[in-house]
Amino acid sequence: MTTALEVSDLTARIGDLEILKGVDLAVPFGEVHAIMGPNGSGKSTLSHVLMGNPVYAAAGSAHIDGVEIMGMPVDERARAGLFEAFQYPTEVPGVSLDELTAAMDASNPGDDGFDRRIVAASERLAMDRFRDRAVNVGLSGGEKKRSEMYLLGVANPKVAILDEIDSGLDIDAVREVASMVESLRSPELAVVIITHYSRILRYIDVDQVHVMVNGRIVRSGSAEIAEELEGAGYTEYQVAAR
Repeated sequence: MTTALEVSDLTARIGDLEILKGVDLAVPFGEVHAIMGPNGSGKSTLSHVLMGNPVYAAAGSAHIDGVEIMGMPVDERARAGLFEAFQYPTEVPGVSLDELTAAMDASNPGDDGFDRRIVAASERLAMDRFRDRAVNVGLSGGEKKRSEMYLLGVANPKVAILDEIDSGLDIDAVREVASMVESLRSPELAVVIITHYSRILRYIDVDQVHVMVNGRIVRSGSAEIAEELEGAGYTEYQVAAR
């Protein structure tokens, strides 16, 4: 399988605080990978660094479908095929989803499939009643995550990083979000799910799980790792990483 996302020796710091300490990760097209780890392990930092958040001083290599993205501004990383869904989706008063997707369309001239994807994602995720509303304003946690999945379907990226998309959701909403992720699975898309817990992974066919502790990925393997962590926690990995 062709590698969609390849990260090599990625480091990141804020001032003197070192957060990522040499992350290596490879995610092929068509696969869903999960990154699990305790609070403060660097999971969300990894997603923000890949997306180009300027608050971090970062070094190392990250490729999307063979294209080096480190050093690119955020908009160029998005055009290269990277998408991030946030743990706490931002409310955008005064801007509707339709207006936001129109801006996305305008920034990608020549994308002949854009209108078709809007129709398909709207039908798949039942978004018609949300599209003329201000982005995420007045929505429940589950509805906000639905909006994020809609934008993912419309954007049609090569790599989607879903940062704690199960955060703050009840069990029914977790199942719904997991179903949305599965509905967007494609041979042209690689998905990275960042999460603390195994519950959402029970409803998604995950190809690989990576354990991140103290700024490094310390173990990778099958989905069974998630259930092991649910029972034993991260203590043994934290001790080994000291």
